[in-house]
Amino acid sequence: MLRYQEDNELHRDFHGCTNLSIDYISKHYGVEALKMILRKTGHDVYRSIREKLQKGDASELIEHLNWFFYREQGKYTLKVDENEIIFEVHECPAVRHMKKLGLPISEHFCLQTSEVNAGMCEGTPWKSEVKLTGEGKCIQIFRKECAE
Repeated sequence: MLRYQEDNELHRDFHGCTNLSIDYISKHYGVEALKMILRKTGHDVYRSIREKLQKGDASELIEHLNWFFYREQGKYTLKVDENEIIFEVHECPAVRHMKKLGLPISEHFCLQTSEVNAGMCEGTPWKSEVKLTGEGKCIQIFRKECAE
């Protein structure tokens, strides 16, 4: 069971607030400070995912990816094997919502994905990579490094 699995009312305006916060932090404190905050968020807020990844168990990460994109009706595909998870986002629900509202999307918006993922994987046998493939589209790759 996910540590955070909200099933109450969905407040998509959270994405707009996050977008504005990303711009504010990067403008006033710099992109490196933004990366540090996002990575710490992945490390601390998603602690239970990280703790399972430390044991080699990616089940909660997979559940997390599925739940939040399903809940917000994002378009994605998920491929899982023992040592690799490929999560391809065909339409990011956050970007879709902000575009619907006419909000400009921060040039640093996708850092939240790459840095939060890196924070979740920190200190685990798993490593993350994010490849941007278009606006609101990316491929998130999680690979388990095998001990030699």
